[in-house]
Amino acid sequence: MSLIAETPEPPYYAVIFSSLTTEFSEAYAETAMRMVELAAQQPGFLGVESARADLGITVSYWTDLDSIKAWKRNSEHLLAQKMGREKWYSSYKTRIARVERDYNK
Repeated sequence: MSLIAETPEPPYYAVIFSSLTTEFSEAYAETAMRMVELAAQQPGFLGVESARADLGITVSYWTDLDSIKAWKRNSEHLLAQKMGREKWYSSYKTRIARVERDYNK
């Protein structure tokens, strides 16, 4: 998988997840990898980019809002969200944006 997601011509949607972790354990890393694998199997998924230093940022790209809603309701994803709230994150924020334009080199 490329570090920069290959996305189609806009418009499409970006889910931007920013987080501060309380711990970076093996269980957290495994769950994060599993969520990327699982998201990639969902209808409407276009790609993902992620970076972590002090602040973690993961951006996933989707064809439409219905696909994002379906991903949010995925049972395994719901369990990961619960673990994040209860154990792994001291703070987080999710934003959803419509991508109107993109360009690259």
